[in-house]
Amino acid sequence: MTNAELCVIFNPAAGKHRAARRLEKLRRAWGRHAAFQPTSRPGHAVQLAHEAALSGFNIVAAAGGDGTVHEVANGLLQANRREIRFGLFPIGSANDYAYSVIRHAHGARGPHLVDVGRVRSPDGREKYFVCCLGLGLNGAVTLESRRIKWLQGMALYGLATLRALWRHYECPSVRIALDDAPAWQTETLMFSALVGNREGGFVLAPNAKLDDGWFDFVHAGALPRWQVLTLMPRLALFGAPTDHPRVRQGRCRHAQLTSEKPLIVHLDGEFFCLPADNVRELTIDLLPKALRVELLTA
Repeated sequence: MTNAELCVIFNPAAGKHRAARRLEKLRRAWGRHAAFQPTSRPGHAVQLAHEAALSGFNIVAAAGGDGTVHEVANGLLQANRREIRFGLFPIGSANDYAYSVIRHAHGARGPHLVDVGRVRSPDGREKYFVCCLGLGLNGAVTLESRRIKWLQGMALYGLATLRALWRHYECPSVRIALDDAPAWQTETLMFSALVGNREGGFVLAPNAKLDDGWFDFVHAGALPRWQVLTLMPRLALFGAPTDHPRVRQGRCRHAQLTSEKPLIVHLDGEFFCLPADNVRELTIDLLPKALRVELLTA
């Protein structure tokens, strides 16, 4: 057991290595009531969060970007300790999930129970996501964003989208089944299931709510490259168009996807699978009110 109330799991490289000063404010604010644990490798925050959840901390917090948030949330959910509060101290490059939490709270303080997504594949992979799942072009954007070292936020993901359109553009046929509705087979440029509002800085689901028991999904068919470019400003600010014949939107609690080609899928900006993994099927489920989330301030 621990005497500290708060465990802060932080990524030393968050915000392109510009997070140290912001993290120091949190240290001063919490003093001896907090323990700070740095991550040293991909997946480390999952382990640290799981251990913290079983060690007596009341709050286990992620200090970093969406990647750190994703890993800490997975560690807490694997520990199955629903009474523990999941704290956020956003100091990363995009902070999509923190954006959604701030919108959800409407200025109110204290923890909120929010929904979580879970994805599984036939080869035994299983992970949770708190903000978004994206496959196809969106996964390729995440791949390209890892290669850009000098930008943050919208500029980072805007450039990554341009590179992904140039290097990874394809529209494989995917069978999509949502809840109890009839499945459809369709060319697929991208598919996203969102708990939060943003994905890679783009407001794909402006009306999504963290605790309404639904995913907001967006599917894009075989849009030509030039059309994706013309839609980017709208996507950044207002979400996908509601009247485009090759863009489908709605809400669901469950999705089953089967692709003719291996998938590239990200969860909250972290990879679930790459084409080399040869994952072609996904089962996506919503877990209502599975996390108790609060935003931390220094």
